[in-house]
Amino acid sequence: MARPIARWGVILGCGVLWWWAALRLALAPDAGVLEGAVAAGGWGLSLLPVQCVPKARAAGAVDPRRWAQAWQAGRTTTASPHRRSDAGSDPL
Repeated sequence: MARPIARWGVILGCGVLWWWAALRLALAPDAGVLEGAVAAGGWGLSLLPVQCVPKARAAGAVDPRRWAQAWQAGRTTTASPHRRSDAGSDPL
């Protein structure tokens, strides 16, 4: 129980710090490098893919060996190519 509370406390604290820096940059004429670094760092962290998991544990992930086999096999379909609108019915 203490671990989720601590995690939410850190998240809330970082969020408050980021909003302080962002508002200070927007509203205070004497905002400086510290506020800019905090705001840019928080924005940069938001771009990280934190919801990603290793491919081996991902639901529905394809084994990399299957991709290698598919690339080595060459053409993977035997479907006919689409006809062009001006091709007509003559195969030549």
